[in-house]
Amino acid sequence: MRPLRYSINVTLDGCCDHRAILADEDLHRHAVENLDQADALLFGRVTYEMMEAAWRPPTQTGARPEWMEPFARTIDAAKKYVVSSTLDRVDWNAELVRGDLETAVQQLKREPGRGLFVGGVKLPQALAELGLIDEYEFVVHPRLTGHGPTLFAGLSKPVDLRLVSRLEFGSGAVAMRYEPRR
Repeated sequence: MRPLRYSINVTLDGCCDHRAILADEDLHRHAVENLDQADALLFGRVTYEMMEAAWRPPTQTGARPEWMEPFARTIDAAKKYVVSSTLDRVDWNAELVRGDLETAVQQLKREPGRGLFVGGVKLPQALAELGLIDEYEFVVHPRLTGHGPTLFAGLSKPVDLRLVSRLEFGSGAVAMRYEPRR
């Protein structure tokens, strides 16, 4: 069974708004390494549309630093599954996931491969509620923003985690990986 891994950037005060994070070359390299551990990405509608707008080619030459290009190529090429009840169709190497979320994700996890990778806020909360996330990674940035959104607001029950690894970046950000205590 392939694992479902979740990763998110978050500030010290809990903000997970991607515009509040200062991306750099190390963080993009780390993201590519994460994506290389997966056969496919699992997105909700909002994350899919945001990522597609930011990373789908063609992008104007010189519109972003050269060090972002490996991430751009990796995410562009990745197989994507999009959980949405409002989209009629998707493209960008994507397919819609409909029906019961738990059943659909369990089926994706049963397929052979290295793993699935999920990002975003709302979909991961639903997956955490169902106990479907096998690994959580929080990349904590040394920044206070004073606003949200925050992660897992309204989670119905605690999810106890065990630290399995930690990686510090030159920027002061720290990637901490956890597995659920079962």
